[in-house]
Amino acid sequence: MTHVPHRKRLGFFTRLLDETGPAERYRLAAAQIGRAEELGFNTAWVAQHHFHADEGGLPSPAVFLAHVAARTSTIRLGTGVITLPMENPLRVAEDTAVADILSGGRLEVGFGTGGTRESFEAFGVPADKRGEIYGRHLDVVRKAWAGEDLGAGNRLHPDAPQLLDHVWLATFSAFGANLAGATGDGLMLSRTQPRPAEAPDLTLDAIQNPIIDAYLAALPVAREPRILASRSLFVAEDRGEALRLAEIGLERAAARLRAAGQPAPEGSLAEIIARRDLHVGTPDDVIATLSADSALARATDLVFQVHPADPPAPYVLRSIALLAQEVAPALGWKRRAPAPPVVSRPTIVATRP
Repeated sequence: MTHVPHRKRLGFFTRLLDETGPAERYRLAAAQIGRAEELGFNTAWVAQHHFHADEGGLPSPAVFLAHVAARTSTIRLGTGVITLPMENPLRVAEDTAVADILSGGRLEVGFGTGGTRESFEAFGVPADKRGEIYGRHLDVVRKAWAGEDLGAGNRLHPDAPQLLDHVWLATFSAFGANLAGATGDGLMLSRTQPRPAEAPDLTLDAIQNPIIDAYLAALPVAREPRILASRSLFVAEDRGEALRLAEIGLERAAARLRAAGQPAPEGSLAEIIARRDLHVGTPDDVIATLSADSALARATDLVFQVHPADPPAPYVLRSIALLAQEVAPALGWKRRAPAPPVVSRPTIVATRP
């Protein structure tokens, strides 16, 4: 039987990389998620990064999402991702259970093995054992959410069996996709990923379509597919302005790579944009390049971020609006119908004549 993806959902993703301090980064990210909710986005996602502010400014995603939950009401809130090998799995289970309650059941939980080698060392975790540790920790989280005995009669309180249906696994490989499918979890595809040495010009969808194939082949027929495809874009009314601001952000990103001793993309702006799998320009420009992405067409969840262009905050807000109003509808997304208004009925109080 063929799995048929249901109606596409639209998401916004941020790594909290604004050129400012932590408090302002958190304020800007919360404002961006609030604006996304106003525009009808279905989901908002944040990444977890430890120690390195230039990679991402948020070590505690559950804390931040609980804060955002108090300022929103409908948008679902997700972790993309929690780097599970570096975490105590019982504490992750507890934090996510509480955050889900505080959000009114709006939490989506993405897990991954990522993180820099230096971060693993600081947590006392051997980086070369991350995959093995990840699997063990994921099993513990599931068991805890389900309310199972964790030893000596201990059970998670509050438990969170509802979160078992809201797990997403990030992967770069068909092997990882097979595992996500077999467990009935959602599949998270990155906005970019390394090209094989023998095929450096391979397109992103050529890499990711076999990953999607592996996921769907392993997914139980009764389980609805959840395929999240993240993509980088920066959209503005004026193409020249979009390219100018993207060039500034890309140069900052290149400087960070060089400072870390890593190679940075070289060539013309157009070549660097292509190598970073970035979509930049007017709504029509971005629609054209995204429409050519066959993996994106197969996704159930379209999740967009402005990295690595990272334009100034006002341009991010405008990009979010143009995405919802012009770009996403052209890719098959339809804004959800607003909830019906709550009709207040007068209270009738019986009184004696």
